[in-house]
Amino acid sequence: MSMYRQIWLSLILTALLSLAGGLFASTFSVRAYLEDQLRMKNTDNATSLALALSQRNIGTIEIKLAVTSLFDKGYYDLIRVVDASGREIISRKALTNSDDTPSWFMQSLPLTVVPGIAHFNNGWNQVGTITLVSNTRFAYKALWESTLALIGALVFTSLVGGWLGTLVLRRIKAPLNAVIAQAQAITAHHFITIPESTVPELRQLTSAMNSTVLLLKKMFADEAQRLELVRLEANSDSLTKLANRLSFMAQLQATLEMEDSYAGALVLVKIADLGAINKRLGRTETDNFLKSVAVTMSKAVAVVPNALVARLNGADFGLLLPLSEAHPITDQLLDALVLETSAYIQSGPVAFIGVGKFSYGVNLASLMMQVDAALAGAEAQGISCIRDAASLKSDDAPRSNEEWSKLIYHAIENQETKLGSFPLTDFAGKLLHSECPLRLRLAHEWLPAGSFLSVAERLGMSSTLDTIAITLGIDELNMNREIVGLAINLSARSLEDGTFCEYIRAMLLANPKAARRLWIEFPEYGAYAHFAAFNEFLNKMAGTGCRLGLEHFGRQFSKIGLLQDLKLDYLKVDVSFIRDINNNQGNQVFLKGLIGIGHNFGMQIFAEGVASPDELITLAQLGFDGATGPGVKVASM
Repeated sequence: MSMYRQIWLSLILTALLSLAGGLFASTFSVRAYLEDQLRMKNTDNATSLALALSQRNIGTIEIKLAVTSLFDKGYYDLIRVVDASGREIISRKALTNSDDTPSWFMQSLPLTVVPGIAHFNNGWNQVGTITLVSNTRFAYKALWESTLALIGALVFTSLVGGWLGTLVLRRIKAPLNAVIAQAQAITAHHFITIPESTVPELRQLTSAMNSTVLLLKKMFADEAQRLELVRLEANSDSLTKLANRLSFMAQLQATLEMEDSYAGALVLVKIADLGAINKRLGRTETDNFLKSVAVTMSKAVAVVPNALVARLNGADFGLLLPLSEAHPITDQLLDALVLETSAYIQSGPVAFIGVGKFSYGVNLASLMMQVDAALAGAEAQGISCIRDAASLKSDDAPRSNEEWSKLIYHAIENQETKLGSFPLTDFAGKLLHSECPLRLRLAHEWLPAGSFLSVAERLGMSSTLDTIAITLGIDELNMNREIVGLAINLSARSLEDGTFCEYIRAMLLANPKAARRLWIEFPEYGAYAHFAAFNEFLNKMAGTGCRLGLEHFGRQFSKIGLLQDLKLDYLKVDVSFIRDINNNQGNQVFLKGLIGIGHNFGMQIFAEGVASPDELITLAQLGFDGATGPGVKVASM
């Protein structure tokens, strides 16, 4: 039995006992008072009648007439007169009956009436004795009415007391419930603070709980800050703080291998004649020059989501950009480099830029060779300029937005859509779920998601495609009950469509069995870019049974504090941290700490893009819950 029920039961029992005790005490007190009043009345009336009879010398007939006349007024139950020898002269007795008072009440509380006795004389001689008992009908009526009034008063006061007790309990219950919710949230790895109670004892409790939460948050923040420094040290250039070559190449390799990666552009930037600058200015000024170049490049891509800038070696820098942003960014970048480095280079070329387009499935070595050739061509011109690499896939040449729109709508209308399937397993090879990116059949070819998603986002069609992906996933789960789980990755831009969120929630609630095997994930950069809408989506999905997570996680690890109060079920760590992890001690330290934080938040942590058995072994030792990628195989049953 809960504490509140016990308190209520105690209050009710106390009220009932008080009601019963007060009722009995008051009722018996009133009865005793009425009995006393009746006794005095009987005595007074008997005495009065005796005096009246003593003042007149009357005979037996007159006595009977006087008694009868008095009795007939209805105020007496008994009037009896006996002579001096004890012989009865007259006796009149009424049957006590009250139509106003229930008989059970009179039987339960009988009035004990002491009769009034008086002697009347004739001179000095005693004539007789009068015994008189007043009628109890009025006394019973008064007792009944007073009892009813008392019950009403006690019930009213009990109701008022119950209402006041309810207010008091609510005042206590609200902060107690808040503390309970806070403790449950901590158990679920969500650290929240609550307003302090106005009740002194509970104020101490809420204050202690809030202090504990703040301490946990501080510990988390300190650990996150430490891990961010580890991440930067392992994946950043020590001088410019840009990504280093290892991290950049891992990210590029992952982008080429991941089906849901957008088509993009690889940009290589070479600073002209860095050796001569170093001889002329010295090491310190050359370092300042490189830092200035890094700042200029970072500013150039600041407005581009998920862009990556890296220093590949002394004079070489690299950028990964969305395909649609390649030429606008490189044009602005070249102008900015010429302007910002004028203090270090007075004449001659500043930088050479080579640009190559790529999409899912392009060979990394071929891409690097083509872009290097374009960079060499730009350098051969002897001026600061940009050269485009030859296209590796002519079929991937960009179409106009209008043409893309027609092709995508045609595929949707003709239901030429399907889901891919890539396994995510634990380290025993047990399938945990299948990753299912959307594919469209465009111009008789099934295209991977990365080929059309960026275009769909520009055309405002991402929510339509995401709805199709969720629908296909639900249908597949309903048709095949043996599927352990399907993961559908969605575009964060779809979150800005309010009808999309409501539709997904309604679909999941209508298919509860399928929803419990559905995993929904968003890319890290998209979730942070649309954080308010992402948080609202998570709240709306609460209670649907699906699991929610982030993919490509870790590149914006410094923002992990935003995840504290979100109810995420899992994270998929970006492949740039996973590739060659068995040989990267810095990333091992970072990932071990990330896993510890994630597990403390109650989340599962998976690795993306695993390519080799050695990587799998290292990831298992670090504490990952599972992995996906070309090197992951499902164990045979």
